[in-house]
Amino acid sequence: MQLENLNLNYWAIAPEIITSLVGVLIMLVDAFSKRGARKPNAIISLIGLVLALISVVMLWNVGSGSFFGKMVVIDPIRIFFSITILIVSIIAVLLAEQFLRDEGLPPGEFFALIMFGTTGMLLLAAAGDLVMVFLGLEISSITTYVMAGYRRYDLRSNESSLKYFLLGSFSTAFLLYGMALVYGATKTTNIEGIRKAIETGQITYPALLLIGVAMMLVGFGFKIASAPFHLWTPDVYEGAPTIVTGFMSTAPKAAVFAAFLRVFVGGFDVPVAGIGLQLHETWISVLAAISIVTMTIGNVIAISQKNIKRMLAYSSIAHAGYVLVGFVTGDYAPVAFYMLVYSLMTIGAFAVIQLLARAGDQRTEIADYAGIGFEVPQLSFPLAIFLLSLAGIPPMAGFIGKFYVFKTAWDSGLVMRYLVVAAIINSIISVYYYLYPIVVMFFRPLAPGFVKPRVSGAAAFALILAVFGTLYLGILPNRLLNAMGRGMGGQQAQVRVINR
Repeated sequence: MQLENLNLNYWAIAPEIITSLVGVLIMLVDAFSKRGARKPNAIISLIGLVLALISVVMLWNVGSGSFFGKMVVIDPIRIFFSITILIVSIIAVLLAEQFLRDEGLPPGEFFALIMFGTTGMLLLAAAGDLVMVFLGLEISSITTYVMAGYRRYDLRSNESSLKYFLLGSFSTAFLLYGMALVYGATKTTNIEGIRKAIETGQITYPALLLIGVAMMLVGFGFKIASAPFHLWTPDVYEGAPTIVTGFMSTAPKAAVFAAFLRVFVGGFDVPVAGIGLQLHETWISVLAAISIVTMTIGNVIAISQKNIKRMLAYSSIAHAGYVLVGFVTGDYAPVAFYMLVYSLMTIGAFAVIQLLARAGDQRTEIADYAGIGFEVPQLSFPLAIFLLSLAGIPPMAGFIGKFYVFKTAWDSGLVMRYLVVAAIINSIISVYYYLYPIVVMFFRPLAPGFVKPRVSGAAAFALILAVFGTLYLGILPNRLLNAMGRGMGGQQAQVRVINR
């Protein structure tokens, strides 16, 4: 490819450049700082993430298009998902300062890992090529493997990291081999090129394409914790430090959904010319079935959980099923909005759990929260808000997120309506286990020996951000929803859905 055809534009990768350079800077500052110094690293991280967020917003002015030989894309999917990733990373950095002090852990590596992980997630959201998808996925995955085991003296954290690494590597092998087979069938790794090859019938071996798509579906399914690829989630979420659990259950999942959307909606949403194979209908049908199974498994098993981290782990599985309801319609906007809402209320809930658990996650059983409702209202009321939002109770953002996803699917056709009915039934089931911790907090006697937790200013600000976002997007969502509807000139990633 000629150099002039690469369409080099460094503004198109400005967010990734900023976060990666800040990660390197943190490592250098940490090497020359006083041992255990947290504030310089936290401040540098926050400045870098805010600058990256500003650069993402400025991508609106660059305009939609592909750059660097179609490896990097600017479109609504990238912009909205990148904003979600950076907001979660900012909240994680605000919470990290107190977490590292309470645990006595080295701060430099942790903040650098957040920055490099964010870089990988941003690359995933921006990927226009399967090679870039794999690169972003590996950068983000490796950092979260390390972060899951960051509490090195804790055997549960070590076990969590090892399980995550082994199963994550196994799923990555599926994804990579699937990409190789798709390349073998289409002779390209570019997502736009794959779509054109399928649409025009330039497929050498259709069987390779089908097997490759199936293997990629397995790889993405593991990363978003959908059934039956969800088995790693409860153990990893429980064993990892709570702040890490909150981070890796939100930002990486949003990034993977962005790549998942672009690959399947952008590349595989057309019939295979010449052989009469309706590829898009095939994967939509499979994902619809996966969505129902994922919602049901997550919600039913969550009811019996006594550990709040495991309960939220199964909750995250159920929410992956809800997101898949919007995913199968092919419209990026409901998925992007739901992931923003889900990320805010989930990382907010884990933030409260981290502050209540103290060092070593000593208090993560739901019974440990008995009677704390009016003893520590600065934590119990935010947790109640996040749980009610996760349950989809108005006027919280979770209700608007579910309504938007379900309404889009309902309007898409008859088959999608069966999926919406299943999702609504599952949402009703979930109300029980979301309300149970609230009942324990406000209507049970206080357990003896309770010690009020200390909340730093940065952690309090992080909670305020999460609560504000959860309430604002529930009460006044129109501005954001209208922006998503316009989507940089009215673009929509819309696929045909089954209507029979």
